[in-house]
Amino acid sequence: MTLDDLRSKTESGEIDTVILALTDMQGRLQGKRFTARHFLDAVVAHGAEACNYLLAVDVDMNTVSGYRMSSWETGYGDFVMVPDLSTLRRVPWLEGTALLLADLQWHDGRAVAASPRQILRGQLERLAERGWSALAATELEFLLFETSYRDAFKQGYRDLEHANLYNVDYSILGTTHVEPLIRRIRNGMLGAGLVVENSKGECNNGQHEVNFLYDDALSTADKHAIYKNGAKEMADQEGMSISFMAKYDQREGSSCHIHLSLRDGQDSPVFADDPGIFDAFLAGQLATLRELTLFLAPNINSYKRFASASFAPTSVAWGTDNRTCAIRVLGHGRAKRVENRVPGADVNPYLALAAMIAGGLHGVEQGLEPGPELQGNAYTSDAERVPGSLRDARDLFAASAVAREAFGEEVVEHYCNNAQVELDAFGAAVTDWERFRGFERL
Repeated sequence: MTLDDLRSKTESGEIDTVILALTDMQGRLQGKRFTARHFLDAVVAHGAEACNYLLAVDVDMNTVSGYRMSSWETGYGDFVMVPDLSTLRRVPWLEGTALLLADLQWHDGRAVAASPRQILRGQLERLAERGWSALAATELEFLLFETSYRDAFKQGYRDLEHANLYNVDYSILGTTHVEPLIRRIRNGMLGAGLVVENSKGECNNGQHEVNFLYDDALSTADKHAIYKNGAKEMADQEGMSISFMAKYDQREGSSCHIHLSLRDGQDSPVFADDPGIFDAFLAGQLATLRELTLFLAPNINSYKRFASASFAPTSVAWGTDNRTCAIRVLGHGRAKRVENRVPGADVNPYLALAAMIAGGLHGVEQGLEPGPELQGNAYTSDAERVPGSLRDARDLFAASAVAREAFGEEVVEHYCNNAQVELDAFGAAVTDWERFRGFERL
């Protein structure tokens, strides 16, 4: 939708509300709803203010210490949401509503360094210096429940009713049971300008995915965030719920495989045209995967997904069309690409794509070689392992010279603090597992 389209639809009364949203550290949409007329009269030209604590709170929106950019000591001031008009679109599942995303600036015009969208923009600028751009796609899985979000909360997220009661991977019959909602999601996303390729069932009970056409990396991350929010909203409207947890139970986790390729200024495929660049880019991702895992697996729960024979990777290895490896090489010609299989459905796509690009550029700059591909089962190989915990990933990220050079000291410190906040919260929690193990028997 163009700005002129919005003006026209506002005048006709077709649109009366505009959502201006930023993406926070978890990749969630946060922002404000404006009357369409006020948005056009004031916000388009001047942006809108939002409290800078939005990039300095935990998942529950609690204020926490340790952030340089936002604290009680600094008064929890504002930053500015600057509308990116290229992201303006209808959201058909909300009546009379348009939505667009914002870049974040301080009042003096400086970019907010810790903003995920800004972090990805920084890596795209590094590619542009070489005359390259990135194309990407994310494959986002989820679990669907016939229990509403409100009821799930009141039940303490216990005894939820899975929308499917058995493995419906590729099953047409099994997915027909939930087709009314999945169809609504597909069509709603098409109406919002996201090009849907397909939907399919997955392995865990009630597990599904909706796949979208690849796009430039920033647009892919934007659409990922919009889709994730919109799918939850539509499920909620139907009295159902969707979870993007990486590992909900002891069965298969929910992944977010990320595909990435490069194009040059003439839209020619870099990976196909220059095998040396491809090898170096692949080698860089492998060489930096462990130290950049924090941007691929950002939560405590993320690491429970990494299990042998689960289709989630445990080994830092690459292979051609090999789903047991962390990096899977696919396609040929214009379609030649890398697929990073480390991220789960809880990933922040901006940070993950930034990490993939930063790692790849490190390989190109250092002239790295990827070594031979892994043949066979990576789970039983002697390849180096993906970090096994958020603490390990935090420590590796904190010590990474690649991360500090690519993202800057401020970003590294900011996201290490975010990890520590989660570690502290989890360390203080008493879990159901502990009660079952210890209430009577210890």
